Amino acid sequence: MKKKLGLIVAALVVALSTLVGGVWSSRRLSARAVTTSEQTRPIVDPQIERDYNEAMDLVSGNYADEIDYEKASQAAIQGMLWTLDPHSSFFTRAEFERLKQDQDSEFYGIGVSILRHRDGVYVQSPVANTPASRAGLRYGDRILEVDGKDARDWTSEQVSKAVRGERGEPVTLKIERPGALAPLYFSIVRGPVPLPSIRTAFVIRPGTGYIALAGGFTHTTGDELEEAVAALQKQGMRQLVLDLRNNPGGLLQESIKVASQFLPRGQTIVAVRGRGENGQTQIYKNTDYDPEEFPLVVLLNRNSASASEIVAGAIQDHGRGLLIGETSFGKGLVQRVFQLPYGTGLTLTTQKYYTPYGRSIQRDYSSGSLYDYYVRQDPNEQPQPQQPRAPTLPTQHNVNAALPNPTPVPTPPPPAGPAVKTAAGRVFYGGGGITPDIEVKPLDVAAPERGRIFEAAFYFTRQLAAGQIPGLEQYRIDQPRFDHAPTAATEFPVTERVVEAFRNFVRRDPEQNLTVAQLDADLDYAKMRLREEITTAAYGNEAGARTLLDYDPQLLRALEAFPDAKRLAESVRSGVRISQDYNNDGPRRRIRRITHVPEPLLT
Repeated sequence: MKKKLGLIVAALVVALSTLVGGVWSSRRLSARAVTTSEQTRPIVDPQIERDYNEAMDLVSGNYADEIDYEKASQAAIQGMLWTLDPHSSFFTRAEFERLKQDQDSEFYGIGVSILRHRDGVYVQSPVANTPASRAGLRYGDRILEVDGKDARDWTSEQVSKAVRGERGEPVTLKIERPGALAPLYFSIVRGPVPLPSIRTAFVIRPGTGYIALAGGFTHTTGDELEEAVAALQKQGMRQLVLDLRNNPGGLLQESIKVASQFLPRGQTIVAVRGRGENGQTQIYKNTDYDPEEFPLVVLLNRNSASASEIVAGAIQDHGRGLLIGETSFGKGLVQRVFQLPYGTGLTLTTQKYYTPYGRSIQRDYSSGSLYDYYVRQDPNEQPQPQQPRAPTLPTQHNVNAALPNPTPVPTPPPPAGPAVKTAAGRVFYGGGGITPDIEVKPLDVAAPERGRIFEAAFYFTRQLAAGQIPGLEQYRIDQPRFDHAPTAATEFPVTERVVEAFRNFVRRDPEQNLTVAQLDADLDYAKMRLREEITTAAYGNEAGARTLLDYDPQLLRALEAFPDAKRLAESVRSGVRISQDYNNDGPRRRIRRITHVPEPLLT
């Protein structure tokens, strides 16, 4: 076993793909098989090898208990990688196989969106035309067992891991359903489950398209975007909101294909520089597309990382569109994926990337704290509790209000990196993510009362959709209608009767830890949550997410910004220097807050 560890440490093999993929929970890779090359094996310093072997001999001969050598080897490799940077990581055999599935735009499972609530993992929605939808799983089903194993205390990730498997193999779920006198059993044969990058694309207003590219950059992302844009143009789209919020990144080549669909042929998209090829810089340009020049606005947030930052940085540097939202994650490192012996693998940072005008957006990771790097992102921030997924909802928002300029900051923080002058004379700074042209804060979901409203709305809607709320039996939903327009506002409206029933539910159920007074103090938020949950039950998870856009100030601000986006692009094309109406002549204001919002997990 000690020799096995030495072999793993000493024998890296040819990389599978190039990644710029984002946060550590969303690492993705290519599934292409490659062969071992002796030339890729590094030379290990003899003294290091001797020191390692002596330490292992000492542990083997003297440790008081049995030694899990496989676990020790994995920890040794991961510890070595984390001394380099936060994005170089080791994968066990199971993790490596899971990641290869994720990158292929589909996997084998049952096709259901799940989310952990206070007392278990629940079905949010089955996916259309998958084994779960054909078997009859539905919103609010509580997963009690998976193949006879008690799953009541499992996380969403544990349930997902147990439910995924080989194509054609069955999995048995024990389900608790409101209104059912006894648990229900479902034996479901695993099959292919689509994992697209684009799950929402529609005409949000006459002439205005909306595309949410949130599913990472996989092998099909560029093609998916091309198809979505073409479909919206047939519906009369003349301007576009591209939503990159919560996109963790993925394949470098796909980020180039996405950016190429907005930038003129021949324009630079990204520059990549590393130790290989004598340290020369590789320049990637649009060589495949002749895109139309419709007005473009891009949405970003703290969870927009790597490949999505390449797209956003290219659009911003060239003045092709306006960026709205929050400063992005700040990952400017490129990884290659290496396969190790025994089915394991690792990602290793081999290059750094730069925006077309030379910005490196990588945040500092020299403190060595992975928690600060991934969660806090700003040393001045305080840790925030986990909160429900949410849009950005203002207390008041006047869509018809005059177009405001970005709010100047009296005492901005010092720039994280050098100033870079981009198209039309605009100045941006590197070293801390992509700063939007117009900053718009998201909904503050950190308030404990809002977390409790989120939970209570789910448990209430679970009863409502099962026909268990007296006087509201017409809200019973047996199966979601995926092919039906999401019209819950008219077919399943959040009326005063529904709100009063929700109040009564809160009064009767002390486990919600929510008072009617707290509910009424934030009633608009509660109604929004009820609408989302009812729509999800009736039409599926993506339809529920679409309802939140009606309350989203980042999106609403984007819809107001098209005249400015058009003027900016025209100024760049004409070669006219513009005043920085969108980006003050200095570093943009940093958002001193982050909220982690758990999303349903697809399995």
